[in-house]
Amino acid sequence: MGSEDLFHKRKAKSVKQLARNKSKRAPYDKVLIVCEGTKTEPYYFTDARNHHKINTLNIIIEGTGKDPLTLAQRAKQLYQEQERLGDPYDRVYCVFDKDEHTTYQQAIELIKKANPKTKWFVVASVPCFEYWLLLHFTYTTQPYYPVTGLSASKAVVNELKKYIPNYEKGASGIYSLLIEQVEMAINHAKRASKDSVRNATDNPSTSAHKLVEYIRTLT
Repeated sequence: MGSEDLFHKRKAKSVKQLARNKSKRAPYDKVLIVCEGTKTEPYYFTDARNHHKINTLNIIIEGTGKDPLTLAQRAKQLYQEQERLGDPYDRVYCVFDKDEHTTYQQAIELIKKANPKTKWFVVASVPCFEYWLLLHFTYTTQPYYPVTGLSASKAVVNELKKYIPNYEKGASGIYSLLIEQVEMAINHAKRASKDSVRNATDNPSTSAHKLVEYIRTLT
């Protein structure tokens, strides 16, 4: 079999698979969520998707284990692949922490320049995703900085353990566990966002609530 024949067969198979996926999807947005971590954030948003019984073909979640810039580049690659197939995502969310990443601002700028602009969203947490989880229990704008033997992210995790003693990064079922407090967390996150502007610092802050609110509109 020639390489040209093989190409056409593979293309035909992709077209058939695309048609099958379209027929099985629910009539709401097709969404891509690309996360920095391979466990904590993917597990959280997978749990949110499952909790709200959202079609798994409508929300696709990938954990990269990469720095923010590499994550953003991967998101663009995944978006372009589906666009070429004629079935682009309606929304793309890039989920990452500021922490001590040197490519944090570069990633934000890359996502801001991505087209079409109405489809791309940054979901950033400072210093880490656990700040969003902490807001389910208390409101705080205490900044977190690394000190000897303790990273800023670890400091947030230690604070969170006051409320979830057995919490560890990569824990599953966290969205469902905290579902009764999610409204409070959303309000706290919005308040923290306003305070971060007023205080001229993003430490701490999170926009995780925007993705959570969006997911809840799909149900």
